[in-house]
Amino acid sequence: MCYSRRRSKSMSWGKENRLRRIFQKDGRTLMLAADHGYFMGPTTRLEDPRKTLTPLLPFVDVLMTTRGVLRNCIDPKSGIPVVLRVSGGPTMAREPRVLEDEWLTTSIEEAIRLNTAAVALQTFSGSPYESRTIKNLSELANEGERYGIPVLGVVALGDEYTNKSNDSRYLAMACRILAENGASFVKTYYPEEGFDKMVNSAMVPLVVAGGPQPKDPKLDKDLATFQLAYNAIQQGAAGLDFGRKVWQSDHPIAVAKALYSIVHEKHTAKEAYDLFNKLKSEKKQ
Repeated sequence: MCYSRRRSKSMSWGKENRLRRIFQKDGRTLMLAADHGYFMGPTTRLEDPRKTLTPLLPFVDVLMTTRGVLRNCIDPKSGIPVVLRVSGGPTMAREPRVLEDEWLTTSIEEAIRLNTAAVALQTFSGSPYESRTIKNLSELANEGERYGIPVLGVVALGDEYTNKSNDSRYLAMACRILAENGASFVKTYYPEEGFDKMVNSAMVPLVVAGGPQPKDPKLDKDLATFQLAYNAIQQGAAGLDFGRKVWQSDHPIAVAKALYSIVHEKHTAKEAYDLFNKLKSEKKQ
């Protein structure tokens, strides 16, 4: 389901204005995820966020990141709409690792100071921390309504639930719970089957996560990225929120441009792949 740009009488002017900064005239969005450092630290190829992200911003609609990256690495003159990560807590260094133990870490007032288009946090349905993370979402949604700031709810999987990333029934439940508790739009995984049913039951627009690069050396990683993107858009996704699949590529700008062609220009995966290869060859000349 794409974002509807028809004026909503039940939505504040500020909230609708912010959503229109995220979703373009076609109701879709291409987001660049760069919030990984809040629990992973200096991720590969995101060690210097300014160097990695600045060249990519002209080719995406939205940047999803943390206040640290935004303040220290993003030029305020860039004009890029920002979805601000506002949850966190545990890190990859924690033993035993319990990444689900998240809290709200950034206030709505901070989001307002940073002129963000939306705020984002994740919930862990089914984990021992689901109640707290859903409460985090509900409280953030209440604050968002008060100040006219949309909330992006992120479907997250704890270590015990990593196998659920391809389970459409679980993902449909998690998406719906986020919407029921106040999320304006939801970021989720794309399962091999059943995504169209997820879209129909979610009540709010869904944007699809990219995830890590495939580890199979025989697989054409870029073609796989474009096929994932195309399948998601064809089955009703309102957009993409890809990070590592873009900035960990050897040709990140070409990947971003090709993804944009799928989201906004109705290109197939093959057409996007051809564009990607054309841009690659032009850069070498």
